[in-house]
Amino acid sequence: MATMGKYCKAYPLKQLREFPGWIERAEHARPDAQPEALPTGSPGQDTPRTLTDDDVLYVQENSVVTDGIFKDEHIIFDQVTPEWQRFCHDVLKFEIPVYASGTGSAQASAAEPTGG
Repeated sequence: MATMGKYCKAYPLKQLREFPGWIERAEHARPDAQPEALPTGSPGQDTPRTLTDDDVLYVQENSVVTDGIFKDEHIIFDQVTPEWQRFCHDVLKFEIPVYASGTGSAQASAAEPTGG
């Protein structure tokens, strides 16, 4: 069963490909057509789509890139290194919002008395 993470952000593939260490696992892309649109047993059911610069992929909370919103399916890039994490932060401006991080000060603030 697919696992939905707490947070992911969509980026055009063109931006992700700018990372010097980008290693694309295009064979893990989603199928080219929706399986229900093809007759059972059709060869196209399992054929991954061809990824282009205009396609949108998702950087997950664990810095893995997927072709879809689930963090454990259609993984296109999983070489999570300090360099990749810096690229995500500095170039892509990827940041997990406080509400999605589970460690946020929003929880701490909510627990603080309002004085008075």
